Amino acid sequence: MTTHKAHCLILPYPGQGHVNPMLQFSKRLQSKSVKITIATTKSFLKKMQKLPTSISIEAISDGYDDDGLDQARSYAAYLTRFKEVGSDTLSQLIEKLANSGSPVNCIVYDPFLPWVVEVAKNFGLAIAAFFTQSCAVDNIYYHVHKGVLKLPPTQVDEEILIPGLSYAIESSDVPSFESTSEPDLLVELLANQFSNLEKTDWVLINSFYELEKHVIDWMSKIYPIKAIGPTIPSMYLDKRLPDDKEYGLSMFKPITDACINWLNHQPINSVLYVSFGSLAKLEAEQMEELAWGLKNSNKNFLWVVRSAEEPKLPKNFIEELPSEKGLVVSWCPQLQVLEHESIGCFMTHCGWNSTLEAISLGVPMVTLPQWSDQPTNTKLVKDVWEMGVRAKQDDKGLVRREVIEECIKLVMEEEKGKVIRENAKKWKELARNAVDEGGSSDKNIEEFVSKLVTIS
Repeated sequence: MTTHKAHCLILPYPGQGHVNPMLQFSKRLQSKSVKITIATTKSFLKKMQKLPTSISIEAISDGYDDDGLDQARSYAAYLTRFKEVGSDTLSQLIEKLANSGSPVNCIVYDPFLPWVVEVAKNFGLAIAAFFTQSCAVDNIYYHVHKGVLKLPPTQVDEEILIPGLSYAIESSDVPSFESTSEPDLLVELLANQFSNLEKTDWVLINSFYELEKHVIDWMSKIYPIKAIGPTIPSMYLDKRLPDDKEYGLSMFKPITDACINWLNHQPINSVLYVSFGSLAKLEAEQMEELAWGLKNSNKNFLWVVRSAEEPKLPKNFIEELPSEKGLVVSWCPQLQVLEHESIGCFMTHCGWNSTLEAISLGVPMVTLPQWSDQPTNTKLVKDVWEMGVRAKQDDKGLVRREVIEECIKLVMEEEKGKVIRENAKKWKELARNAVDEGGSSDKNIEEFVSKLVTIS
């Protein structure tokens, strides 16, 4: 029988990009004899393809058990109800676990849900905030919270200097929400992550020290920050957790066999992999430009087009695509694909999880950021880590086919691309070292566990 050092209750915001990193962190803790219970909403669990067996999962309610956010009238209504019902059902869960002889010592929560801090304090529990985005992006939201920076920024096309960042950014590099229906509310939600952060015992960041040294050092003077990433399955990094090959909770079913079989027939470093994650929605005109840009690049490509997005493709595009030139699928096992030796480049929206996966597997990027933190991640990929290029929009906000073609060729063929590819290899090595035994992230996780033991 396993004796556990402590019991952590993990509470992610119910979105795929938030659940995945927290689930991976949970597996690391579990490998160090910490008992884990993940609590997520009933509505989120209903959408899942499968559940991991090794981690205990419990449901709480966001007040919209049938369809979550889609059921609410607005985002504001959803967040208000989630706070009210979530606080009650989380409290009931903590009591239930205590009564079943497995009391919780610590809650690790997503700062999108700042009300969790009060629930933890009511029960006298230790509390850790887990930021699922890069430290640079967290730094920007911190300065929005402090009133130092406005989103969207007032100065357009001018350099913006933000304390803690060792480089200047432009208005096109900051997180963007103008295309959403409730931009002000989203900015408020992101700034509110810092509303009661001083009450937490730890602030965990899904990044690694070597990747963001300067900003981590700067923010560590304000909060007890520990970088514990990259949070991707161990078999793609240090290989210390042999059963850890995939995230485990997914809203989409990957077309695994078809993808891998197709890649197996492609030359080394020859394929462009294209995916914009689980949320991005491209305009039909952008889809058309992208389709022709891919075709004109003359590179073989594997393109993930979610079922809901497929009607935006040019007429007969898939039917007329020679099978050896391209494969279009509704979803794929991204880590397996990025690891495949035939992949030479990743065209991505630059969501943080996808970015960390590309870094961890040493794949250079062409970025087409859409919204949220993606423009900032793109800035880092292009100018700070120098492992990719940004496909620039025109005055209408569209990335044209010629630009797409040019970017692909630059990364995969040209001399400048050689430097980008070398840098990608360098970051891959540093990412693996960070989570391996004695690495910067591994030490931080060990320290977290040792402090948990003293309070349990």
